[in-house]
Amino acid sequence: MPAPRKFAREQLQSAALALVDEQGLAGLTMRSLATALGTGPMTIYNYVDGREGLEQLVTEAVMAQASWPAEAPGDWADEVLAVAEGMWRAVRAHPHAIPLILTRRSLDVATLAPAEALLQALARGGRSGAELLVAFRAVSGFITGFAQAELVGPLSAARDEDLSAITDRIETLPPERFPKLIEIARAAVESEPEAEFRAGLQIVLAGLKA
Repeated sequence: MPAPRKFAREQLQSAALALVDEQGLAGLTMRSLATALGTGPMTIYNYVDGREGLEQLVTEAVMAQASWPAEAPGDWADEVLAVAEGMWRAVRAHPHAIPLILTRRSLDVATLAPAEALLQALARGGRSGAELLVAFRAVSGFITGFAQAELVGPLSAARDEDLSAITDRIETLPPERFPKLIEIARAAVESEPEAEFRAGLQIVLAGLKA
């Protein structure tokens, strides 16, 4: 009879994600996870298969936090917006984990459940087969791309950096060479990420409705 398992998978996920949030991906190792759980590294090998297994804990933990109303009011587009925003909020809350969300091929339930919900909403719009696939990739690409855009590029802020610092940097650029970049930098100071996300997704949805 096998010995009872000491840690639930949810404990491993929570501890792994906390390490990544605090220290970045480099801070997640078998040893650091073992220390966080108050055990030895060899114990963790009973639960996790090397680096890939560690990273899977993180992606599972992030996507498990995605939530949306069980029945979104309105039409299929409103439902897509609700599911997409729930996914974006979960990803955005853990910026250090975004590279894993973008690159890992995960087939765990926590990752598949939001994907299925998004597909169901898009299918309500009358799509199936290849058209559904294209719509799914367009919307899911927007979700992860928008989260990533907040971290990289000319308008991204460093940790604990005020948005006005971004504008100050951009303002030093030659206005005759970068007039529109300066324009959106100024707009970003007053803009709310949630409003930007919804407005951007509405552009995608308008294309899907066309």
